[in-house]
Amino acid sequence: MPEKAGASEWYRLDNAGVLYSALQKETYSAIYRFSAVMDQPVDRQALQRAVDQTVPRFPTFQVRIKKGAFWYYFEPNDAPGPFVKEDISNPCQPVRFREDNGWLVRFYYYEHRISVEVFHAVSDGGGALVFFKTLLAVYLRELGHKIGNTHGILDIGEPPRREELEDAYGKYAQGKGRRWKEREKAYQNTGTPEPFYTLNVTMGFCSVSQLKQKAKGYGVSITEYLAAVLIQVILEKQHRERPRKERPVALAIPINLRAWFPSETLRNFILAVRPVIDPSLGEYTFEEVLSQVHHTLRLKINRQRMRAELTGNVRFTKNRLLQIVPIVLKNPVMSLGYRIAGVRPYSGTYTNPGAFSVPPEMEPHIRRMEVILGQATNPRVHCASISYGDLMEITFAGTQRESDTERDFFRFLVREGIHVKVESNRAE
Repeated sequence: MPEKAGASEWYRLDNAGVLYSALQKETYSAIYRFSAVMDQPVDRQALQRAVDQTVPRFPTFQVRIKKGAFWYYFEPNDAPGPFVKEDISNPCQPVRFREDNGWLVRFYYYEHRISVEVFHAVSDGGGALVFFKTLLAVYLRELGHKIGNTHGILDIGEPPRREELEDAYGKYAQGKGRRWKEREKAYQNTGTPEPFYTLNVTMGFCSVSQLKQKAKGYGVSITEYLAAVLIQVILEKQHRERPRKERPVALAIPINLRAWFPSETLRNFILAVRPVIDPSLGEYTFEEVLSQVHHTLRLKINRQRMRAELTGNVRFTKNRLLQIVPIVLKNPVMSLGYRIAGVRPYSGTYTNPGAFSVPPEMEPHIRRMEVILGQATNPRVHCASISYGDLMEITFAGTQRESDTERDFFRFLVREGIHVKVESNRAE
């Protein structure tokens, strides 16, 4: 919740925000992007007016980050901006807290595409999609279209509700806490690093109905199916490399906790689950990988386990000793802890925020949605997907030169009978 600091409002960072701020450095920021490809070329002036109207409705996005003696914190940003800019070839570049008037959200346009980039300390994908959907509605109104405040679009004429600003981690941290932190090193799936700052982005487009039919045939969800495909191709990649010892292949899959705990927060409210396959136990068929992913997710995604984990995480950041450690000492320790518990146990990340739904009157004006997870802390690819209507968009993005993970992934889908169209910003 917002705290009073003299005459201005400031916000404590939530648990996820604390981590992402500690990891921040000149060459790395936790940044992600959502884009909408519109039916008409973007009107920059209309989009800037929409930004100017929408941002004040979302006070947790209208912030700058400040460095205190012991923690980072947010304060309202009354500087000019944020300004709509022409898009760049390498998206999701690191933020610098003292540049761009301190804004932690960015807005871009190019031809038919409108994009928003968000520093993860501000919000997760669930909160950012509410923000972006509202912005798109206001933009279309600026073009003369009548768009209602339904399907998750917020009324920019109303003040923000208290529930939108809450720290949901703190609210639901109750009972016995437990931190399930994996320590076993997974296969890292890294490659040759590109020069700073080059983000290779490859997008695949396929039919939601085809994916749903294929997943249903296996008795799994689309998320489980795509996660299993990704694990399968990474397993095969590691096997081709013939290492002396094959390591587990594991994914970090963020889970939107709003589906399990009644919260309207527009800040962070996610936890990650870890499906894993250990090839040292023997060979796995794809059906066996699917079964393992399916049952792992069903076992770990439950209210009791997730409450225990978020409680453990909150109690860790509220540890009295940690509270009094100066931030200049705390950040390196948290960064090291992240490398041990948040990087080494995983081969990559896969996130699927689900279907992007809008009011019927908005549907003809949006052709498709896109999502990009920014760079990892090491040269490997992240995977993300989002659907709009019957079109599923799947993105691989990373700073490694090799493209075998994404190539093998989309080839696997094609062999499964799913038609895929691929686009990339790679030079070759």
